[in-house]
Amino acid sequence: MSVRTEKNGPVSTIVLERPNARNAVDPATADALLAEFEAFDRDPQAKVAVFFGAHGTFCAGWDLKYGASLADKDVRSELDLDFPQEAAPVPRGPMGPTRLALDKPVIGAVAGAAVAGGMELALWCDMRIMEEDAFFGVYCRRWGVPLIDGGTVRLPRIVGMGRAMDIILTGRKVDAEEAYRIGLCDRVVQRGQARRAAEALALEISRFPQGALRADRRSAYTQNGLSVRAAMEQEWANAAGTLAEAIQGAGRFASGKGRHGAFDDI
Repeated sequence: MSVRTEKNGPVSTIVLERPNARNAVDPATADALLAEFEAFDRDPQAKVAVFFGAHGTFCAGWDLKYGASLADKDVRSELDLDFPQEAAPVPRGPMGPTRLALDKPVIGAVAGAAVAGGMELALWCDMRIMEEDAFFGVYCRRWGVPLIDGGTVRLPRIVGMGRAMDIILTGRKVDAEEAYRIGLCDRVVQRGQARRAAEALALEISRFPQGALRADRRSAYTQNGLSVRAAMEQEWANAAGTLAEAIQGAGRFASGKGRHGAFDDI
């Protein structure tokens, strides 16, 4: 299997493993990634996912050997990934889960290369932890392969349009130090530590009351493109259902827990 899930209590680590292709994604792998993330989202015991590429590479992108096999074919028909005209289930992205809107957080644990479609998979994650020698890059710029898994949508929203254009148009390498400096990753760790660091962070996030956490995450995503008034109204409507959880939390504070900003006893 090129994709598997390893569980540790509330944390599900989804592992991409195609070492002979540097974890490049072909259709079967894309289907498997989609299925694993959908299963994570449905699992009532799972709270946070970690997305990890095994054998020192996060993901080298779309499988270009598979792409070459599409020569002289109707590529759009072969891929069968067009968005439907009417309200209907959205087909998976070419890389798998990149069109999913999950209800739970995903942390990308990036080792080695996360390039082209692999960078788009990392951008799909809520947070990214990179090893010190890991890197991003639109390496598909060399071959005329466009970004069609959200790269042109998510990258400008994360780093701003100017920096996004520099990265998209040049296809250059973006190392971990630069990625951290421009907000493209959230933490940098030593080589070989991305998965461990991401799983530790996932366990920490899983300790919090999940209703408010998921409501805040959802509101942060869905406010894009709204006026301030509309976004504030949506924020309230989105969070109102978690107020009972908030009252319970206030009661725990009143009883003496979590004073002075302590997070260890909540």
